[in-house]
Parts: sequence; structure tokens; C-alpha cells
Amino acid sequence: MTVVSTPEGHAAPRAVRYVAGVDGGGTGTRARLQDRDGTLLGQGVAGPSGLGQGVAQAWRHVMQALDAAFAAAGLPAAAPAHIALGLGLAGAGVAAQRDAFLRADPGYALCALDNDGVTQLLGAHGGGAGVVVAAGTGSVAAASYADGRMAQAGGWGFPVGDEGSGAWLGLHAMRHTMAVLDGRDAASALSQALFDHIGSTAAALLAWCAQAGAPQYAHLAPLVFAEAERGDSTAQALLQAAADELVRLVDALQKDAPPLPVVASGSVGVRLATLWPPALRERVVPPEGDSADGALLLVRAALAATAPPAPPAP
Repeated sequence: MTVVSTPEGHAAPRAVRYVAGVDGGGTGTRARLQDRDGTLLGQGVAGPSGLGQGVAQAWRHVMQALDAAFAAAGLPAAAPAHIALGLGLAGAGVAAQRDAFLRADPGYALCALDNDGVTQLLGAHGGGAGVVVAAGTGSVAAASYADGRMAQAGGWGFPVGDEGSGAWLGLHAMRHTMAVLDGRDAASALSQALFDHIGSTAAALLAWCAQAGAPQYAHLAPLVFAEAERGDSTAQALLQAAADELVRLVDALQKDAPPLPVVASGSVGVRLATLWPPALRERVVPPEGDSADGALLLVRAALAATAPPAPPAP
């Protein structure tokens, strides 16, 4: 749900000189700066601003990315009261985190905040109807429909969700390797790759799993891709199973809607899209923009909605 905050009420957007779109997650923050008319001025990056890592850190890195964008434009940093912000931040779907972030707003003319999945969807299809399937460490799919509705499938998080993601691939590769070690599965090049990477004893595998989370399991995904490319049938079957899980996400979003264009994104999603059924591959299109572009669409829509009414004609 997009939340729009105008600290000084509807008069604040009148002071806007700059508009910025911010894409923030668990590894970094990107800010794209425009003037009020939409001319690109500069871009900046900073550290993570996912809200699950703390509101203070999120604001610090958002502001650092904005300062870097102004510097790239050769401009002095503007006061917050002259900037309208569109923000797609990981964790903004959690109401408590979202509300805490907006309460800490240092005085921007307008803040339009939503989850980074929403801004990615907006950017990918230029604000129009379509589906985005994102698979990297985790996975999620989202759709925007012609009537303005949005929906999401997946994205429940590791280990209960994130099907078809890098973490999911790594987890299933580890399950196969353990099954090889105790005789339930036949040995494969994939299991040997994990033995070489981690160790070939139960103690080594268990010790690795005891300290592993989604990022660590996702780091095993390149081994699956590498062995599949070398012809290992176990790795190939696992990649196909992951691709099929992403197809299920799309299907869930298309049950009651005509076929929509699909953007595959993320380091894993782009590669797995080549394994989708032909009918779905034919609907895959390149993205029109990214999450920062979607954040710009978000804030410009909010500015338009909060603009004062035009004076009556004489």
C-alpha cells in the first residue's frame, strides 16, 4: 500500500524544486534525481536502506544517496523541504516499519512510500499493466492490471517460501547432497561439487547448515548452474524445477486476467526464464525501467494528486 506523507499538509508540494526516486534494499540504496520538469540531473548510491535493518540507518543512507546524486549533478544538496521523494524500500509492506520510517521524516516536501517490489513493477512496465517475476536470493512475482489493481504471489521468505530462488536452489542442492551421503540418492556431479565446496562428511555438512541462512544457500546456486551447463542431469532437473516454480507464480497472478507482458528480473530469474514453456517465453519483454524509475512514477502521481486545484476560469 502506497502511503503519502506531506509534513506541512497539501501546501508543501508547492515548494518542490526537485523530485527523486529511491530504490532501497538490504544491500544498497540508489537515488535518481530530476528537476520538477522531469530532466534527469544525477544519480547516487549508498548503503542498505531495507527497513528491517533499522529506520535510522534507512534514512541515513537515503540521504547519503540523495547527496551523492546532487554531487553528481554538480549541485549543492537542497534542503529536504524542496525535495519530493518517491521511495521503494524493502520492508515497507510491514506497517510498523513503514509508519516508523515516515514518523522520522526529516521534513521532505512529500514522501510517497511503498515496497520495492511495487516500484520495480511500476518501473518495469512504465506504470502500465504487466507482471514482474523477480528471483535472486529470494523470489516474488507481482502484477498490475488494466483496472489499476495490483497483486502479489510468493515472496513469503526463506525457508518457507522463495520458491525458484537462489536460496531455494541451494537448499535443494544441499538436500540432494545429504541424501547422497546417506545412500538415498545416487551420486552426481552436483553432489560432488558441494562435497568439494563444503566437505564430504556429515559433520562438515551439518556445521555448514547450522550457520547458513538465505544468502549462504544462495551462494550455492552458481554450483547448480555450472554443473547443469556441464551436463549433470541432477542439476538440470533442479533448474527446471525452479523454473517451474516461477511459472506457478505467474499462473497464480493470471487466473482471472488476460495474458499480460512479463518481465523476468534478478540474477536467477533471468536465467531460469529460458526454461519456461514457449507460450510464456513469448510474453517476456525487456523492462522499460527499474525500481528507481518506478519510485519516480510513484512520487509524481502523488504530487499530481496533492496539487492545489486550479483557480476557476474568469
